Amino acid sequence: MSFQGKKSAGGGGLSRRACLASLAAGPGAWLAAPTAAHAGGQLEEPLIDSVRSALSSAVGDLAPPEPLFASTEARLLYLRWLGSMSERLRSRKPAWEVRRDFLQTAWYESKRAGLDVSLVLGLIQVESAFRKFAISPVGARGYMQVMPFWTRAIGDGDPAKLFHMQTNLRFGCVILRHYLDREQGDLYLALGRYNGSRGKAPYPNAVFAAQRNWFFQERTSNA
Repeated sequence: MSFQGKKSAGGGGLSRRACLASLAAGPGAWLAAPTAAHAGGQLEEPLIDSVRSALSSAVGDLAPPEPLFASTEARLLYLRWLGSMSERLRSRKPAWEVRRDFLQTAWYESKRAGLDVSLVLGLIQVESAFRKFAISPVGARGYMQVMPFWTRAIGDGDPAKLFHMQTNLRFGCVILRHYLDREQGDLYLALGRYNGSRGKAPYPNAVFAAQRNWFFQERTSNA
């Protein structure tokens, strides 16, 4: 997969400095941190036809995110993950149904794009502080702060749809996957591209720090 220039830095979400400071203060402190927008620049680059077609296909099918599992143990592991993440997200999304739908969609879209869900949740924390309708000063929208030009480049041209939860997470994950492929697996550089600050440390470091809030320790049995 391949695409182009994406988004705004922290549009509508925690500033990188506030994010890092709250993480240093201890678990849960980030929830009380200020939510000032801290957007960066992004470049809209031309896409070759094959890349545009691949990306359009990747964002096109928005069937409901219903996880499928190869075994009962895999399903139980997912449910344990869901319970753990739900507790961590409770202060941001008090309603269980809202948390469940958001986390299920984030899990589904992350897996679909071949991304670590903890990374995606960390990015959302930095970008929008989990606010569905966040808008950055440069116009990036939603949970993953997707720039509207992406809807013209690979979507149907309707930027209002970026406030739809699954659409926003689908675009954000596909875009990050594209950048990761473009950078040959270098996540540091891929995150820089996502933010429009390729090669600079603050944004990738902020996302990596936030990611630690969303690690899940799988339970293993010695039996």
